[in-house]
Amino acid sequence: MTRAPKILVFDSGLGGLTVFRALAAQRPDADYVYAADDLGFPYGSKSEDEVKALVLAALERLIADHAPDCVVIACNTASTLVLPMLRARWPKIPFVGTVPAIKPAAEGSRSRLISVLATPGTVARDYTRELIEKFAHDCEATLVGSKTLAGLAEAFMQGEEVADEAIAREIAPCFVEKGGRRTDGIVLACTHYPLLLDAFIRLAPWPVRWIDPAPAIARRADHVLSERFPNHKVRDAAFTFVFTSGAAPAPRLMKTIELLRAKIARETHARAPA
Repeated sequence: MTRAPKILVFDSGLGGLTVFRALAAQRPDADYVYAADDLGFPYGSKSEDEVKALVLAALERLIADHAPDCVVIACNTASTLVLPMLRARWPKIPFVGTVPAIKPAAEGSRSRLISVLATPGTVARDYTRELIEKFAHDCEATLVGSKTLAGLAEAFMQGEEVADEAIAREIAPCFVEKGGRRTDGIVLACTHYPLLLDAFIRLAPWPVRWIDPAPAIARRADHVLSERFPNHKVRDAAFTFVFTSGAAPAPRLMKTIELLRAKIARETHARAPA
C-alpha cells in the first residue's frame, strides 16, 4: 500500500490519548481519528450489556464515517467485553484491545506485592482475576477499584484544577506493606490513569513502577498493520478528534491535545534518521 494507514482510536473519554501518544510514536506515518464516547462515559459503572450496546452503536457510526484500517479499543472495560463481538461484526478490520498489564508487573516485581488500579467494573470482572491467576499466581495482588479517578483525569485534561487530596485518596489503597515488604508495581488498568501519572509519582508514599499498557498496544497495532502498511516514514499525519455526541471539543481541550501532538512530533522527528 502506498497511502497512509488510518487508525481509529476509541475510548469512553480522553484516557485513550495515552494510547494515541504511544501509537503516534510507533506509527508516525499513520492518520488518526480519535473518538471519545461522551454519550456513554463512564463505562466503569455501567452493566456489561449497556457497555456492549454503547460501543457497538458508536462504532457502527464511526466505521461507516471514517473507514479505518485498524481500530484500537483504548479502554480496558470495553476490551474485556466487546472485542469478540466487534471482530465478528467487522471481520476484515483488525481490532486491537487493551488488557491490564498484569504479566509485566509480576515479572518485574521483587517484593511479590503488586496492585491493580482500575475502574470498579474491571476489578469485578472475572477476566481480571483470570489474568492474575495466570500471570501473577506467585504474587499477592491487591485490586483497587476507583470510582472517581477517570473523572478526575477527564477534568484535568479539560483544564480544570484537580486537588492532590482527591488523587492521593484514590491511590492510597494500592500501597501495601506486609512482612517487611512493600508494593513495588502498580498496574494502570484504565487508560485514563496515565494522564495523572505525574501526580501519582509525586503523591506516592514510596517509589513504585507504574505499568502503562500503551507501548504494548502500539506495538500490537503496528504488527497487525505491518504487512499492508510497512512504511514508517515520518510525516505530518492527519488527526481528527470527535465526540460521539457530535459536540465540539472545548478550546482548552483542543489546546491540550495540540500541545500533546506537538510534543509527539518533536520526539518523533528527533528519533528519525538524518
